[in-house]
Amino acid sequence: MKARIFLFLLCLGFMPAAVRADVKPNALCSEGMVLQQKSKAKIWGAADKGEKVTVTFRDSKGSAVADDQGRWVAEVATGAAGGPFELSIVGNNTISYKNVLVGEVWICSGQSNMEWTVNSCDKTDKEYATSAVHNPMLRMITVKKNPQTSPQSETGGVWTDAKPQTVGGFSAAGYFFGRNLQENMKVPVGLINSSWGGTRIETWMSESALAPYEKAPANAKSGNPNGASQLYNGMLHPFLNYQVKGAVWYQGESNAGQAYKYRSLHPAMIENWRADFKNPELAFYFVQLAPFTAIPKTPGESTWAELREAQTMTMAKLKNVGQVVITDFGSEYDIHPTPKRPVGDRLALAARTQTYGEKIVYSGPAYKSVTFAGNKATLSFDHVGGGLEGRELLRTLERKNKDGSVSAAWRVKTDAPVSSNVVGFTVCGKDKVFHPALAEINGSTVAVSSEKVAEPIAVRYGWANHPICGLFNREGLPASPFRTDDFRGITQPKQ
Repeated sequence: MKARIFLFLLCLGFMPAAVRADVKPNALCSEGMVLQQKSKAKIWGAADKGEKVTVTFRDSKGSAVADDQGRWVAEVATGAAGGPFELSIVGNNTISYKNVLVGEVWICSGQSNMEWTVNSCDKTDKEYATSAVHNPMLRMITVKKNPQTSPQSETGGVWTDAKPQTVGGFSAAGYFFGRNLQENMKVPVGLINSSWGGTRIETWMSESALAPYEKAPANAKSGNPNGASQLYNGMLHPFLNYQVKGAVWYQGESNAGQAYKYRSLHPAMIENWRADFKNPELAFYFVQLAPFTAIPKTPGESTWAELREAQTMTMAKLKNVGQVVITDFGSEYDIHPTPKRPVGDRLALAARTQTYGEKIVYSGPAYKSVTFAGNKATLSFDHVGGGLEGRELLRTLERKNKDGSVSAAWRVKTDAPVSSNVVGFTVCGKDKVFHPALAEINGSTVAVSSEKVAEPIAVRYGWANHPICGLFNREGLPASPFRTDDFRGITQPKQ
């Protein structure tokens, strides 16, 4: 009898134990994370069905019970900016973090010009970034690339401090934006880089938000970065729970051929993100397309000009948005302008002014109105700052093409005196044929005329794929391209 009992107990010892899953937080809820200050931050992940999970942070505690799919979300109050702080997650197991910061959190998204790394910048920008001392108050996490046909809950990535050894792999536009914010606001800054080169705006929108504009293809397969909603599903949806202050966006090159449609898609995507992050005040700042391709010899129509116009129109449709203009950093041969510090710094100017209330000039001149009298058009502008001025752009970084021609990048001539005469304007009469125009600054207005147009009816500025634009304010910020007419564009569908 004793022998039978012994064998029974021995067998029990070899029986498989019930599997118990450890609490597993989402990748963004990991050591080194930056939480948005003065908010209710969500910490979430996976656990056993019915498992109670408790999160403790500073003086706040939040609990949740994992649902039937093992998902849980707990909330804690973050308090004012600072750190590092400890954060614990307790379920069947315990996870303890000791290096959590509280500050300002921003998404950095778009296509290749946002994905573009510090290591790929020009020498000046790269040295500026890699020579900086370790800054533990500036951190970035780069989200795993993952195109999916259905919304995902998991992602990958590691929070990384800004160190000379690490910043080379950071999104350059994102890094310079975050560094400017951090150095001026003196609080921790966390950046979530979710970007992919060559992608269209449609892939960054949810299926429901995209539905009014196009139907999702039947039987689509995951793995297509330009598939409808695929990057939203795999690279945005997994961290919708994360509390963020805003987003910076650099995209549009891949949509230039459908610029008219972008008038609707761009604001729709912003509203889509605001709804899904449950933050109707989510700040959103975007970069206008830089000049690219060969400089036209005569005025004409332009898909890129129409895309820039569509971007600009977003500011009239939505609140708490802003645009960065970089017409002074174009390149005939490279769709990726290698200076990215000006991009990041100008994005930071917009955020520091519009989101954080700092009193600084953050925008270049923006078209306001026009009057026509005789052979002249007189233009008025907002955001003139300390005044309007003309600047000269020079050919630099020349490259010889296979056909023997020479292409170049164009930059402002730094040692040249400012001028009251400005390049970049064209005018037309009733025949709608545009001609290069003489433009002269008179205080806060610009007078435009052409000897070939007796009675102008419309003015355009910077209207080309690669415009040469000379209008700035005294703070050195360029004017945005514009047109005063509403003639049918080449990307506008026929009625």
